[in-house]
Amino acid sequence: MEGIALFIVALSMVLLLPGPDMILLLQTGARQGRGKALATAVGLAIARGLHVALAASGLATLFKVSPWTFEVVRVMGAGYLLWLGLKMFRAGSTDSSVPGVSSELGISWGTAILRGLFTNLLNPKALLFCSVLLPQFIDLQDGSVMGQFLKLGVILVTLGLAFDSVYAMTGGWLGRWLARSHAAQRVQQWLFGSLLIGFAVRLALIQQA
Repeated sequence: MEGIALFIVALSMVLLLPGPDMILLLQTGARQGRGKALATAVGLAIARGLHVALAASGLATLFKVSPWTFEVVRVMGAGYLLWLGLKMFRAGSTDSSVPGVSSELGISWGTAILRGLFTNLLNPKALLFCSVLLPQFIDLQDGSVMGQFLKLGVILVTLGLAFDSVYAMTGGWLGRWLARSHAAQRVQQWLFGSLLIGFAVRLALIQQA
């Protein structure tokens, strides 16, 4: 239990750090409403589950053996974040009939889920994070390794979804507040777009350790 508690603390600290996932949730909540932001959180949860499965299968080792695979995922991830950031700049004005929700954007629930899925899944650092963090809490003397991976994976996905839900709800509240001022909406739009583009540039420049 001590190991699990330490794992939760370490994971919580990481989830509190600003990143593209958090920015996407806040922006989606502010522009689309908290429902679509929660759908985005579901996509992020699916991606984290896939990362855990890939880490357990040893796919991260492929990044070490064949560095070009890391580069492909890195470039795709940076390109996707750049596309999202530029799309935010082109977002239409907020529909005054629905506080905090953009008229443009009445994106579908499926699109919201896919945004979350691809934002996290195309980030090779997320896979490497799982591959580095999870094994530290695996005890070879404590039963099945795959069973332990499964338990830690469930905790990771559940805790991540809990944090993401808070960010989604915060984004929804932010959207209702911003609906009072067109200037504030534009500032939010450019701020979140710039942050995502910044994360795209950072991802494009990182080198595999």
